[in-house]
Amino acid sequence: EPTVRTELMEQIPPIAIFLQESRPKFPTAFFEYLMPIVVRYLTDVNNQVRKAGQEALLILLEQDLVAQSDIENKVCPILLDLSAPDSDDEYKVEAVNIICKMASMLSRTTVEHMLLPRFCDLCSDGKLFQVRKICAANFGDICNAVGQEATERLLIPKFFELCSDSVWGMRKACAECFMAVSYTTSPEVRRSKLSPLFISLISDTCRWVRQAAFQSLGPFISTFANPSSAGLYIREDGTLSIRPSAQDVNSNSCQPSNNITLMSSNANAA
Repeated sequence: EPTVRTELMEQIPPIAIFLQESRPKFPTAFFEYLMPIVVRYLTDVNNQVRKAGQEALLILLEQDLVAQSDIENKVCPILLDLSAPDSDDEYKVEAVNIICKMASMLSRTTVEHMLLPRFCDLCSDGKLFQVRKICAANFGDICNAVGQEATERLLIPKFFELCSDSVWGMRKACAECFMAVSYTTSPEVRRSKLSPLFISLISDTCRWVRQAAFQSLGPFISTFANPSSAGLYIREDGTLSIRPSAQDVNSNSCQPSNNITLMSSNANAA
């Protein structure tokens, strides 16, 4: 029964945490018994079971309970199969979504070598606009996961494609994550490539795209500032924050904190 399998998946994370805490007594139980179930349910015929399996996998990754070898040898191959060009449409949409969500939890090497090539292919998927939209909405997270070199070499060309996509929702998603993409690139790339690209979005024929671009204008401009002098920094939750100077802190020591926080494109896209 699908309901039984769904319920089982919801119990996997707490069981895994218990086994981790009691590892001397159960050194291999999770890897031998639970992890194979999670991987198998990623391809279950029932979509609710698959969704429960995906949520369980993300929790396990967030808690750092999955071994690197299992990620590379068991999880990634399944996701690559599900996101292949000839894969079922529903499976492909789910796979690209989980790839984007787990990218920030994996090592840079794993993401760049195993998942990045497929992500670049999915950005150009001509069959399903839903796939391209997921890629566009999560573009900043992928850039942050692989770093500047891979972003400028492989991802920026794909970003240009998505910014000129015929579907306006794709261009809007790109405008919303523009700051996160810019933050990962060098100042020269921001000036010579991303600035003209942003102008095209802010002049888009669709008002929803223009509105999203105007909302991202301030955060995008902030990426040109020198963080050491401007006091700008990116928090772990993806927000751009302004750190007050020591003089401001002293003068307002008796006042509530007045830090200014600008939501990044990642948060807007979510």
